Amino acid sequence: MATALQAEQAIPSALTPAPFVVTTRTQETADTWTLSLQPVVGEGAAVAPGQFMMVYVFGVGEVPISVSGPPNRSDSVVLTVRSVGAVTRAVCTSEPGRVLGLRGPFGNAWPIELAAGGDVLVVAGGIGLAPLRPVLLHALDHRGEYGTVALLYGARTPADLLYAVELDGWREAIGVDVTVDAAGPGWQGRVGVVPKLVAGAQVKPSATTAFVCGPEIMMRFTVEALLERGLSPERIHVSMERHMQCGVGLCGHCQLGPTLICRDGPVYSYAELARCMEVREL
Repeated sequence: MATALQAEQAIPSALTPAPFVVTTRTQETADTWTLSLQPVVGEGAAVAPGQFMMVYVFGVGEVPISVSGPPNRSDSVVLTVRSVGAVTRAVCTSEPGRVLGLRGPFGNAWPIELAAGGDVLVVAGGIGLAPLRPVLLHALDHRGEYGTVALLYGARTPADLLYAVELDGWREAIGVDVTVDAAGPGWQGRVGVVPKLVAGAQVKPSATTAFVCGPEIMMRFTVEALLERGLSPERIHVSMERHMQCGVGLCGHCQLGPTLICRDGPVYSYAELARCMEVREL
């Protein structure tokens, strides 16, 4: 176990961005892009599913972004980013060859190992599929270790669905159920909110581990639906978002009740976070 002195000595390196060069940039939707980056020198740290990086655009600012690529890779980092402000807009417009600063990885991971031997249920809303993509990639790469693997995914419109090509491929290997809030011309799928999909999911509640990410209101109703299906709070895991600045639990900006999300999260079991999620706007 690291001593307090060792932890203090590690903080300066954790606060110094390492240079990463953008190698590919793919547009997912009208406002969302996926970027692959490689370290300029040496290798980066392996990133576990669910962890995030602090991404610094020189001269603009820094923002936390969950890693969305294959897990436990040290040779590259994949980020799926929605353009919602000055920093994320600068990240999204970064063409191959541009150098960004990355700190991390920070936070804990989706406990995918707890699902071994049982069923995996991934429930995502909107951009929330990005931090859950590593869970799906891991489950697909280790398919024999799990029973039923299912994805319940929803977005505002069909045009807002992430990873359209991959979704088609996943349908051949796992159960995929997709819904949208508002259908457009030619949409033949479901229309409605994501939590409504839980009732029809083909899972065994006593043997299912659920991983949930999306807007907090979506997660709250999804958790309620999962509890109604018989899942225990300990088997339901959510990823929380707050404004994170330091990534190492120093600044306090990401406090949620008694916990600091950058240090203690962003992944929590519902058993850990139930009291906080019951308080709206906390």
